[in-house]
Amino acid sequence: MTTIADKPDYSLYSNAFGYLRQPLDFKPLDSDADVVVIGLPFDMATTGRAGGRMGPGAIRQASVNLAWEDVRWPWDFKLSQHLKIVDAGDLVYTCGDSADFTQRVEEFATAVVESGKAMLSLGGDHFMTLPLLRAHYKQHGKMALLHFDAHTDTYSQGSKYDHGTMFFHAPNEGIIDAGRSIQVGIRTEYDQKNHLFKVIDAATANELTVNEIVAQIKERVGDMPLYVTFDIDCLDPAYAPGTGTPVCGGLTSDKAMKIIRGLRGMNIVGMDVVEVTPAYDSAEITALAGATLGLEMLHVWACAHKGA
Repeated sequence: MTTIADKPDYSLYSNAFGYLRQPLDFKPLDSDADVVVIGLPFDMATTGRAGGRMGPGAIRQASVNLAWEDVRWPWDFKLSQHLKIVDAGDLVYTCGDSADFTQRVEEFATAVVESGKAMLSLGGDHFMTLPLLRAHYKQHGKMALLHFDAHTDTYSQGSKYDHGTMFFHAPNEGIIDAGRSIQVGIRTEYDQKNHLFKVIDAATANELTVNEIVAQIKERVGDMPLYVTFDIDCLDPAYAPGTGTPVCGGLTSDKAMKIIRGLRGMNIVGMDVVEVTPAYDSAEITALAGATLGLEMLHVWACAHKGA
């Protein structure tokens, strides 16, 4: 008799709960994991279409399509031989309480990072990156930020909990060095005269080669600890329709993945993929893009920290 414990190679979709089919571990601090995946099901700070709280689950489900390859193309090593990953599930917080969410994210992330583990966080709207940055700062000090997005999220106007204000607050709190940070894919209004970040806007990024973009990123960031945040609306809606604030004219998923791969050798200390909104997705292509970008980040992290 075949039981639930049997795991033949062909059972691709059976019991696929964790990201990349990795085990769920609700006590990740007690594990020997190198990287902890956490879902942050929050969308109360969104100014566009709601539904990002369902993003972590959609990314996990789409990730089963990536889990069958021993060696992920075009990488030349097996990730599992260099990196142990656990999925800590979704953060639990008081429903409807943005302050409680913010506090719990920072507390959880602080504990994980101080234990010597890295994090890949799945969102959820982009506001979640602010408490994540606060937690990473406690361990790594001031960081550079590599921010993929259609929007700068540096707007000073807005509520205390707003997915468009994180990168106004983070430099003012001394968490990130805007002078060493860079934003890629921007194609909405911002104050270009007084903007603190270097910007490679989407139109420019679509004209430049991947190597030219990566060279600008590395020149800007140098050897600073680097936090990478990827808002899925950096991609053109043709490649990521399932998001709250889609903007035409974005990057292709291919170009975005190649840029991520080009970060090999950089001192990445934290990673997130945000703003996947599955209610507006088509054929899971947005969720799959988010899952794949996360996997590329893990390969790059393994190269820098595990000698892959």
